[in-house]
Amino acid sequence: MSMTFIEDNDQTRARREHLAAITALVGNAYPNKFACSRVVNPDREDTITAIVKKFLPLAPQAAEEGARPAPEEIERANAMLNPLTVRVCGRLAVPPRVMGKAAFVHLSDGVSRLQIYVRRDDATARHTDGREADGWELLQLLDHGDFVGAEGFLFVTKTGELSVHVRELTFLAKALLPMPDKMHGISDPEIGRRQRYADLIAGSLKIDHSDGELTTREVFARRSKLITELRRFLDEHDYVEVETPMLSPIATGAVAKPFKTHHNALDIDLYARVAPELYLKRLVVGGFERVYELNRNFRNEGLSARHNPEFTMLEFYCAYMDAVGMMDFCEVMLRATIERVNGATHVRFGGHAFDFGRAFERLTMRQAVAKYWPLQFREMGGERFDDGWLLDALRVRQLVAFLDEQKQGPMGATAGAGYSSAAEDTLKANFALADAWQRAGAAAVDNGAPADAEETARHIARLFEEVAEPHLTQPIFITNFPKPISPLAKASPVDPSIAERFELYIAGMEVANGFSELNDPAEQYERFAEQGRARERGDEEAMQMDEDYLRALAYGMPPAAGIGIGVDRLVMLLTNRHSIRDVILFPHMRPQRPAENHAAE
Repeated sequence: MSMTFIEDNDQTRARREHLAAITALVGNAYPNKFACSRVVNPDREDTITAIVKKFLPLAPQAAEEGARPAPEEIERANAMLNPLTVRVCGRLAVPPRVMGKAAFVHLSDGVSRLQIYVRRDDATARHTDGREADGWELLQLLDHGDFVGAEGFLFVTKTGELSVHVRELTFLAKALLPMPDKMHGISDPEIGRRQRYADLIAGSLKIDHSDGELTTREVFARRSKLITELRRFLDEHDYVEVETPMLSPIATGAVAKPFKTHHNALDIDLYARVAPELYLKRLVVGGFERVYELNRNFRNEGLSARHNPEFTMLEFYCAYMDAVGMMDFCEVMLRATIERVNGATHVRFGGHAFDFGRAFERLTMRQAVAKYWPLQFREMGGERFDDGWLLDALRVRQLVAFLDEQKQGPMGATAGAGYSSAAEDTLKANFALADAWQRAGAAAVDNGAPADAEETARHIARLFEEVAEPHLTQPIFITNFPKPISPLAKASPVDPSIAERFELYIAGMEVANGFSELNDPAEQYERFAEQGRARERGDEEAMQMDEDYLRALAYGMPPAAGIGIGVDRLVMLLTNRHSIRDVILFPHMRPQRPAENHAAE
């Protein structure tokens, strides 16, 4: 059989030859199972990690670095360990180290390592037909990365290392490809993301780790812990977990472009869900006053360090609560969950330190734009910029036109970041700034059509994204979103042009989005109708009319608030990973061309 997925070279040929020899020696080189001992816990099989955790404290420590433990301490430890026979299995973390008539090798279970000691004159192997085979001969055929099982008794070496003196060696599986570099792991992150199995192996074999650096396995273990604790918190607060459809005949629940497929038997188009919101709110109508779902969403949009087409979202709803109450609950939940996962409320991400034990700041969207509008643009046209300008539709249009003329890229983390030095020097001159502002005003007027509420809302949202969002480092709730860009949110009773909606930002990333839920079916119908008109104008992200959801609202839905939390981005924060692809086991990537595949190998 030609295995084109394995490059033909000296190393892979040697491994295939070893496999053939192992097969001749023991028969089946890929046995179905290996039963481990139950020394640590009679209710479960031992792992290397369990053995190490239980018995490593018995190993004596040297008084000084580089010295050996006292012989009497080793003798005392072995008196306790030698009577214990264990059966363990794992991957060869290093090639066998042969020293005359004996050999040492470390086995790994992906978390911990345990040394095994094989002696030429007393190690056996077992053929699948039951015959005894030569364990020493089997050892000579092992390669770095192979899986083996070992049965023997525990002891500590003269250097004090916990080990297993092997009586019987069992071959379990052959690694036909060489292992990643044990010193540096996989240096190219793209290869690690495409070949996560190799990335996980590399992390378990890598010797050098920076202080505080997590292995790939530890990143995903922390992800698992976060998901467990989020569920635990909601369960403790009487929320009920449910599952809603992943495929729907209507693309609703969020403003996003959906994935589309076709159901052959029903002969209908279906959409992968962009959010479970409308199904969860149907359940609120039906009497589930506290309900949540932790599952995947799909959005047919671009890829970036913060966006993957398939991502994990926690979404939950609480009857008789409004947006303010949901912000309070979200803050308490994140504080408690992060402390449980991290052991403290302090988190480091990049060059920033976060303390989730402190109260989260709150700003309206307009206040955030005014606060972070670059200093060099504060005085324009003889007036000083403030958030009141964002109440004037024509002035908002002028601000966007001015921004388009001046910026070389989105405004960065410091005022004026992203501007060329020549442009910045020019703008510092008052007459040039005045000219630029006048041109922007003329452009806004020449636009022709009067500014409507939807256009103004989108302009304000864009100003926020480009001016304020990069500065939102510490946890902060942004509130009072324009109603036209919040089609499922209830309007503020104080200002009907504003929605009772908020987003949580941390490290410049949107982490959560929530609001007071619109429960008036007549108003929701009008909002859907406006979304339909937007679709007719070419907006592929606008929602479709969902008449069944409107029917549900017509049965009556109590006041409620809901929120969606991006789990992947939370994991990024808790593991200090700056790409979402590093916290998703198998992220979506551009397909490799053949030449790139060979380069990766």
